[in-house]
Amino acid sequence: MGTTSWLLHAAAILLSLSLVTGSTEIFDDFSDGKSDKEILDELLRKERYDKRLRPPVPDADFCCGMRKPSDPRVAGTSPTQHSGKLLVNVSVLLLSLASPDESSLKYEVEFLLEQQWYDPRLRYSNHSNFEFLNAIHHNEEVWLPDTYFIMHGDFKDPLIPVHFALRIYRNGTVVYLMRRHLILSCQGSLHIFPFDDPLCSFAMESISYEQKYITYVWKNSEETLRKSPSLTTLNAYLIKNATTECEKKSIWRGNYSCLKVDLSFTRDRAFYFTTVFIPGIILVTSSFITFWLEWNAVPARVMIGVTTMLNFFTTSNGFRSTLPVVSNLTAMNVWDGVCMCFIYASLLEFVCVNYVGRKRPLHNVVYRPGENPVTQRLPAVLSRIGIIMATPLVRQGDKNKRDTSAPNEIVTCTNCGPNPCTHSANNGCATEVRKKEPPHPIRVAKTIDVIARVTFPIAYAIFLIFFFVHYKGFSNSSE
Repeated sequence: MGTTSWLLHAAAILLSLSLVTGSTEIFDDFSDGKSDKEILDELLRKERYDKRLRPPVPDADFCCGMRKPSDPRVAGTSPTQHSGKLLVNVSVLLLSLASPDESSLKYEVEFLLEQQWYDPRLRYSNHSNFEFLNAIHHNEEVWLPDTYFIMHGDFKDPLIPVHFALRIYRNGTVVYLMRRHLILSCQGSLHIFPFDDPLCSFAMESISYEQKYITYVWKNSEETLRKSPSLTTLNAYLIKNATTECEKKSIWRGNYSCLKVDLSFTRDRAFYFTTVFIPGIILVTSSFITFWLEWNAVPARVMIGVTTMLNFFTTSNGFRSTLPVVSNLTAMNVWDGVCMCFIYASLLEFVCVNYVGRKRPLHNVVYRPGENPVTQRLPAVLSRIGIIMATPLVRQGDKNKRDTSAPNEIVTCTNCGPNPCTHSANNGCATEVRKKEPPHPIRVAKTIDVIARVTFPIAYAIFLIFFFVHYKGFSNSSE
């Protein structure tokens, strides 16, 4: 019994020495038929593996990242402190992208985060058919990098409880996969909404190990994210993505390694054209139809003006309720304001035309509402044509000497009473040459309509060209 207890004591001493010196020998006693659980139970025994310590990394000072106990640089520290830098290879596989609605700045991103590193303490020699050890049930016993996400948003609970995988290969390579679902609050240029391209970003960083101990690198130096063949999107139109290292000015803590993911989305232009711009153009141009109606068609012109205004208010208010609330002027505010001004101006034009057309004329010719003024004046015009044709011809030599007081000339008489009247020159009354009559109010009203038929459509076409060219060009320059 004494010999046996001495051997056990010696084995315990050797085992403790191996822990102090960081021994990473390869276990080769796993014969065929051993299960992965049995192999892991042996590898992760507390006597030989401590999950509190990060994997040893070789350096130039001492084997396997260890410091000698007598090294003055480790005075007052644990003899198992490491000095080498552990590289953690990171890879992201996009699974799905989604957005609640077209006007939202929140995007949901689902992806697989793969982290790979080398832990020489977990090397083993196995004669079984296992390609790797499935350590999903030993995750609480294995050292894992304490990676956390830097972002503006929130986490979404996984759909299933098991959302990670842990694999250990024979050479000591450890692969840790996590399924993450993030809700990102993205940055967008809302002053040019909906022509902006929101940018969503999130970063990964170690919470406890500084950069001199752990460095995150993109696996295979990939510049873009990998996408699943079955990538699904819902109201999320990804145009480009990039994987970079965090800029120094944007790193939360400068002495920690950090990786960044940038996702650039765009809006569905067809959605906004079919729900906002095209209906708005139709309503505004519909208000211009009143310019082609009669000046005294009051019911029709009032109905068109009021109906287009109410419809535009209903359409714009229903869509504006889904837009993000901002205090500055946006492209949608400009669109709503200008379109409403055109509709309101067409209604004011009708009021002006109706007011002018109803004014009392300044001369004796009275037009009755609803009748054609041309047919009303036709008898007078024909009478004057007959008088002119009955006037004797003037000789060629006297063509410049016309008698301004011809007996059949129609003149204005001032002796007929308080109201002026017209007579022929041979009626014996004092006469004076008739002055040019002012334009009739109805003619003025019709002239206003003719001018509006040209100016309103041209002005609205100029606004449309300026609006789409300006904001689309602004969005391209901001990129």
